[in-house]
This record gives sequence, structure tokens and C-alpha cells, in this order.
Amino acid sequence: MNKKYIQFLDDIKEGAKELPKDKDDNVLIIDGLNNFIRVYSAVPTLNDDGDHVGGISGFLQSIAAAIRLHNPTRCIIVFDGKGGSLRRRKIFPDYKQKRLHKTPFNRALDISPEDERVSMGLQFQRVIEYLTNLPVTILSLDNIEADDVMAYIAKNLLKSKVCIMSTDKDFLQLVNERIRVWSPVKKKLYDVKLLHEEFGINHNNFIWYRVFDGDKSDNIPGIPGAGLKTIKKYIPILSDNEFKTLDQINKYIAGLDKKYKIHETIYASNNILERNYKLMQLNDVDISGNHKSRIKDIVAAPINKLNVLEFKKMFMQDKLFTNIKNLDYWLNQSFRTLNAFALNRE
Repeated sequence: MNKKYIQFLDDIKEGAKELPKDKDDNVLIIDGLNNFIRVYSAVPTLNDDGDHVGGISGFLQSIAAAIRLHNPTRCIIVFDGKGGSLRRRKIFPDYKQKRLHKTPFNRALDISPEDERVSMGLQFQRVIEYLTNLPVTILSLDNIEADDVMAYIAKNLLKSKVCIMSTDKDFLQLVNERIRVWSPVKKKLYDVKLLHEEFGINHNNFIWYRVFDGDKSDNIPGIPGAGLKTIKKYIPILSDNEFKTLDQINKYIAGLDKKYKIHETIYASNNILERNYKLMQLNDVDISGNHKSRIKDIVAAPINKLNVLEFKKMFMQDKLFTNIKNLDYWLNQSFRTLNAFALNRE
């Protein structure tokens, strides 16, 4: 090995001398597929061979930027498992159905929809290969969506600070004094204070905003006329610190001297609200004990060490050097702390 490479390894090992006491002190959990689709759609980067590599380079740069920004003690990247949507489709058959008929993801590329789907699949598989050579934990279990896995880890397995990275607003219902949500598009880190400032709803009742509003991206219809401004005005108890059940919301409405059309709509739509709550709530996820045990084992397992040689080999094969200019510096700045914890577990 040359001197430059030896120095690079020494620099990374040096980071182990000033580590926090526990690798789970400050955990970054990344919504893997959400992040990949976002960057694939937004980054039309080509390599020197003219091949689209924006999904690969965009994903790597995105997670590295988040790691440098939040300086976590570990990073867990979660992907949807095969058949992950089945449980929710049993509740609502149209769940996520419109996603099957989307137009091409990246309109900046002059390729057919079929070629684009092939390219997207190949780049996604390549991203997974890159991640196996980084000091991160990768998690994907069949029949479970990433949202449920991430929520279970954040709420039940981790006891210190957690930052969830996703553009999915469903994760905002998890915000509390310990859990924050980073939106890489809005460049906002949602904590209890910011969530209330932006939405005017207490974090403990944010789920009801999502339930009333629905989710177009998942093809979940909401209640007509029950947008954010309306529910804040006509159901002010959602600003209370105490979590409200649907029964409590109904009792509040029943006790009003004067009722408005939206109140009547809520009464008439209780079945929709109950359905949406089952589909969207993440505070008490509906997954089996076997799956919970498997998730716990993966989270507790040793973290992968940074495999510099294999990562560089892949990097050169894909010709990403025009996208990430100084690879040694980028790896060191982005993954030094995470790798130091991996080395400490040896």
C-alpha cells in the first residue's frame, strides 16, 4: 500500500480516540427508497461513457451530506421489503396503486420509459452494493414497509437522540423531545418547536392532520374540506399537548353549542378516519414479534467497516470521479466517525 493510503487509514482510525461513549447516542435513520427516488428524479448526471449515474452519485452524495451535517454516531438506512405494502392493501386495496402508472421519473433524460425503468433498477442495485462497503447498517425485511421499521427502531429500540431523514410527512408524527425529522428538500430539521410553528398543531396530535388530509402520494384520500386551516379553526383541541383519540374528537364536536358543516362531515366520515389512522399511524406499528426480533438483532449487530479498496474499485468502474472529485477526502470527512465505531467493535 502507498503512503497516501496508509495515511488515509490512520486518519480514520484516529477518529476512534474521541468518540462518544455509545454508538447509539445520536443515530441518523435514512428512508432509503424515498431518498433514492428523489435523487434519481433530480440528478441527470452522466459519467464519461454517457451513462446516467445520477441515482448512484446522487444517493451517495445525499447521505454523505446528511452525515456531515448531523454528525451521527451511527447511520441506519432502511428500504421497503418485498411485499411491504400488502398489510396496508388488505385495509385499503387502492393503497399506493397510482404509483404503478407514473410518468418517467427523470424527464431530463432522452430515453424510453422502459429503458429508464431498467436503468433505475440497475442503479438501485448498485447503490446497495456501495452501501455494503460503507460503515452503515442496511435493513430491509420482506412484508414490511420502511416506515414501520424506521418508526419501530426510533420509538422502541433507541433511547437517545434520533434524526430521521425523509421527505415523507408521515414521519413528522414521531417528532418529540428525542426524535427529529430532517427534510433534505426543505432543508429543515423538524423538532417540537418548529413543527408547531409551521403547522400550528401539537406534535402529539400531528397524526390527525395527516389522517384528515390524506396522502396523495400513497393514494389515500382525505376528508373533503378538512385541510390544515380548517381543522385548526374548528377542532382546536388538536393544539393540546395530550393525544386525542377519534372518540375524544367526536365528543368534543358533540359538546359544541354551534356546529359547522365540517363537523357534520367528520361525523359522516368516521369510517374513513378510522381507516386512514390504521394506514398512517406510526407510533404503534403493526408488525409481528418475529419481525421485531429480527429488526432488533440487525440493529444490535456489528457495523460494517469501511472497505476502501472495494469502494474505490466500484467507483472507478462506474466512472464517478467527475461527480465526487476527491474521493479520499470525501470518504474521510463523511464516514470517519461512523467507521471509528465499527473499528471499536472489533
